[in-house]
Amino acid sequence: MSIKIGLVHATMNSVQPILHAFHTHHPSVDLINVMDEGLIWELNKTNEITKDMTRRLIDIASKAEDAGADAILLTCSSFSPNVEGFKHLFSVPIISSDESMLNEAVKIGGKIGVVATVAKAGPTTTNLLYETAEKQGKEIEVETVVITEAFQALQKGDQAKHDEMIHTEIDKLSSHCDVVLLAQYSMARAMDSYERGETPILTGPEVSANAIVELATAKV
Repeated sequence: MSIKIGLVHATMNSVQPILHAFHTHHPSVDLINVMDEGLIWELNKTNEITKDMTRRLIDIASKAEDAGADAILLTCSSFSPNVEGFKHLFSVPIISSDESMLNEAVKIGGKIGVVATVAKAGPTTTNLLYETAEKQGKEIEVETVVITEAFQALQKGDQAKHDEMIHTEIDKLSSHCDVVLLAQYSMARAMDSYERGETPILTGPEVSANAIVELATAKV
């Protein structure tokens, strides 16, 4: 029996990274993609998650469940804090984009660097890291850098500028952090052209793909 995973997107920039992760690590899984791209534009404008945005997230996630998804993964980290509040509305497992990555980062512990390209994603990821550390009973220190110019460059098709700006911040954080996180799926592409050093660099797509397939397999 084939497993179906629902992918809930708020930006086109998240689509390719998560599809690549599934095609590479779980090629037999069927994917159901649903999207409301207006969500990320509105979030960049308001810098806060409104009730209307949450309602729209629930609406598109429901479409994935109605289409037969065995589990649902949100691919936009900016909306991660809201998932816990509405996952009980679904009869299938649903997780946020970065839940698994955050757990892995806190396990490494110590000084954690975060790079984000959406204003809301930076503090959101930072807060979730501290919450995750508290649950694990660990002490961490987080340093977060937000480069909205990189997201704007990607939206305009300047992928090279987007990647270069992220590489610069990774280099800076790697010099004194134990692990560095890229806060959004859309940033994962920058790692294709980055020469990794000794500091672990975590991106959400691969970790999340493995986690959601495990949940779906358990349900089926």
